[in-house]
Amino acid sequence: MSTTATKVFADRIGRIEVSATMAITAAALKLKAEGVNLADFGAGEPHFATPRHIKDAAIDAIEKNFTRYTNVAGIPEVRKAIVDRHACDFASNYTPDECVFTTGGKLALFNAIQVLVDHGDEVILPVPYWVSYKDIIQYAGGVVKYVETSEDENFRVTAAMIERAITDRTKAIILCSPSNPSGAVMAPEDVEAIVRLAHARGIYVMLDECYVYLTFTGEIVSGGSFTDCKEHIIILGSLSKTYAMTGWRAGFTLGPKAIISAMSKLQSQSTSNTASMVQRASIAALTASQECVSEMRADYIKLRDQTLTGFKTIPGLTCTIPQGAFYVYPNVSSFFGKGGIRSAADIAARLLSEAHVVVVPGEAFGTAEHIRLSYAVSHDVVDEGVKRMRTFFAALA
Repeated sequence: MSTTATKVFADRIGRIEVSATMAITAAALKLKAEGVNLADFGAGEPHFATPRHIKDAAIDAIEKNFTRYTNVAGIPEVRKAIVDRHACDFASNYTPDECVFTTGGKLALFNAIQVLVDHGDEVILPVPYWVSYKDIIQYAGGVVKYVETSEDENFRVTAAMIERAITDRTKAIILCSPSNPSGAVMAPEDVEAIVRLAHARGIYVMLDECYVYLTFTGEIVSGGSFTDCKEHIIILGSLSKTYAMTGWRAGFTLGPKAIISAMSKLQSQSTSNTASMVQRASIAALTASQECVSEMRADYIKLRDQTLTGFKTIPGLTCTIPQGAFYVYPNVSSFFGKGGIRSAADIAARLLSEAHVVVVPGEAFGTAEHIRLSYAVSHDVVDEGVKRMRTFFAALA
């Protein structure tokens, strides 16, 4: 009888970890189920309801029995709505066959990396980064090439930083502006410079535009605007944050036809098409008045300012001023060594258990001195959460 243990799991599952934000959400839900009142800044999810006209479009689709399978890449109408919206806002020139509709923005990212990144390929990733980038790259067998940004420079990503990181093994660059978790926004000239540099060297730029419409600087920028470089541009989009549609799982990719075709092939063997009524709802979101987006963005700015004002009442807590998305990323390192605190993870765990405040530790995003809070909550929750944090940190002094 063989004494060799039978291998159960494939190597690739060992390259990834459980999503830190999902783990925090699960812990928070457990406490909520026990009746604990939480100030929940954990999940990056709008507190707004999905706008009425979007919900009505989905209900109408169901009532009319539009509930069957569709084209894997999405019905032509939803792909046209996506490319038309992007062309209107960013002067891009994609066609419906250069678009695939996906079950959320995360699937768009996952599929794009799976079809492009092979074992040993390097993918440049600025730090701090969204939790899933690293794991999805590693799952594909790729090598993450981290680019450190500076908190003193508001976590700004520059073209010079990216150029220094390029090697002969670089396959792709991932950019997210506004950033999750820091809320940093790239300068338009840096976006253009990186796109043109990558195009000249045959490197793909994956532009995560999940938060592009939640930019507070007054100017929204997409690398898709540089149409002469579109051969090496991949736009990863989502309706989740823009239209408060997180649970609907509506995402998309814009890119070269060959890449979109490969992504559609992969999707045909996994999720297949996104729910048919979600496609109809997405058409309504993209083609109707965008006033709802402006209204939500205006409230996010108020919530950001309210949160930052509250932070000023907590001695030892410092924070950059985010220029987009709906996150703040305060530095908590001044509290290390106090009350048994050794890390941001310790602070996150104790804020949850002692103050009933939900945050995500910076280790999940590639930095060790920060915590992330999503201020996409009610104004009352911001006030209560800051109050609890102030009491918690004062007790550590």
